[in-house]
Amino acid sequence: MADWAPIAKEYDPLKAGSIDGTDEEPHDRAIWRAMLARYVPNKGITGDPHLTLFVARLNLQTTEEKLKEVFSRYGDIRKIRLVRDLVTGFSKGYAFIEYKEERALLKAHRDANRLVIDQHEIFVDFELERTLKGWIPRRLGGGFGGKKESGQLRFGGRDRPFRKPINLPNMKNDFYGEGPSEKRNWSREGTRDWRTRDRDHERSRDKRWPERERSWAWGDSERDRDSKEERSRGRERKDRDRKDRDRDRSRDRDSKKQRDDDKHR
Repeated sequence: MADWAPIAKEYDPLKAGSIDGTDEEPHDRAIWRAMLARYVPNKGITGDPHLTLFVARLNLQTTEEKLKEVFSRYGDIRKIRLVRDLVTGFSKGYAFIEYKEERALLKAHRDANRLVIDQHEIFVDFELERTLKGWIPRRLGGGFGGKKESGQLRFGGRDRPFRKPINLPNMKNDFYGEGPSEKRNWSREGTRDWRTRDRDHERSRDKRWPERERSWAWGDSERDRDSKEERSRGRERKDRDRKDRDRDRSRDRDSKKQRDDDKHR
């Protein structure tokens, strides 16, 4: 706990896969892959890594000219490298911007993060590939990114720093008899108290039992009375329906007889 920090000072794939940096076992295969990887930074990259910003989550339509227009407001830019696919030439959505002065770098790092460019909220951080010891990129299971849906989130970076661990003391629980033996030696007096309390509980339960029986009996009688009333209402309803049907049939017969009499006249 003494050396804990929200931002990783050295890249450890196992810690990066933990929300508080305290995991002792990897929880996904990508962490295993990162732990076994032997990554060497690209030696073909030039420029000062300590004056370079990493800019991600760019709109794929964003160009170098647009990045220069936005980031030049923080200071003089030495070089912009928008990473593109080698085959298609399309942007991969991230870039590296090298400043001439550290003051401009720090200002852009502070103010440009979560800036909206071409309808995209960007992410800005220092370059880590050449500055953070032990760095493993995302494609090898490392990095500090990831999506919640994938279950492979990485922590310890600016976007998702470590959460402070909950420091719970390692204490024995006397409730389960894990404490010293002298604490578990119950007195005979205490035992008598418990037995007396148990007898009182039994007596009170015996007293309550007839009351419950009466209440249950009362409930049964109520239910029986309700069912009898319901059956009586049902019979009355059927009688009314039968009388109505008989009345309708009588009317039909009378009207038919009247029509027949009219025909014979």
